[in-house]
Formats: sequence, C-alpha cells, structure tokens
Amino acid sequence: MERRKFLFQAVQASALLLVSGNIFASALPTVFKPIKKKKVYFHYLLFWLREDLSAAEVKEFENFFEGLKKLPYQRNLRYGKPAASSPRSVLDNSFTYNASMEFDSLEELEAYGQLPEHLALVKKYKPMFEKMMVHDTVYN
Repeated sequence: MERRKFLFQAVQASALLLVSGNIFASALPTVFKPIKKKKVYFHYLLFWLREDLSAAEVKEFENFFEGLKKLPYQRNLRYGKPAASSPRSVLDNSFTYNASMEFDSLEELEAYGQLPEHLALVKKYKPMFEKMMVHDTVYN
C-alpha cells in the first residue's frame, strides 16, 4: 500500500510541475522582453617599441594606456605584453604591448580617435614605438 501511495504522490507532483511549468512558460513573453543583442565595437592595438629603449622607458610606455583609460567613449581598456605561449606557426608574439577596448558605436570609436587628449597622448608616446597596428571589429 505504501508503494502505491508513493507512486500516486509522485504522479501528482509531476503533473503539478508540468502544469505550473506550462503556465510559467506561457507567461514568459509578457513578463520578460526579448533581449536585443547590441553591437559592440572592439578596438585592438599592437605596439612594437623601439629596441633601444631602457627597461624604465618601456615601463613608462604603460602611462600611455593609463592616459587612454581616462578618456570618454572607451570602456574596458586592458593592456599587456605577449603571453609565453608555446611557439607555433600561427602565433605572432613579436609585439611589445597590446591593448583592447570597447565602444558602443562606430561614431564613438571614431570620435574617440579625434579627441584632442587622445591625439596629445599619441604625439607624446609615438617616438617610443617603431610600429603600431590597429584592428577594429564589430560584434553582433
């Protein structure tokens, strides 16, 4: 008799879950608005510093990124040096520093590049690098 009572209770619980799950699922469209994916503009920079710079001058170059962090429009600015990844044919760790940041729109990314403060930082630190590459990407 106990087994029958247990099975009956299990069936009742399953039915209740099924009914309440269906009620909740049917209410979802009215309760929650669909999430719109917003485009993100990603700005990625690579720098090859001059080989004749001292260790202190290389470290000083990080102030370039710290200055960029203070500017409007950009978010999540991060910078670093190449990782000690295992060598492989597709890996290029020849750069000295890289940096990345995000923007909410292409207009903001382009406005950022024209800010007088941005241009002043580039002018100040440009003599320290031999080469720079920029990659701009949009993520949907």
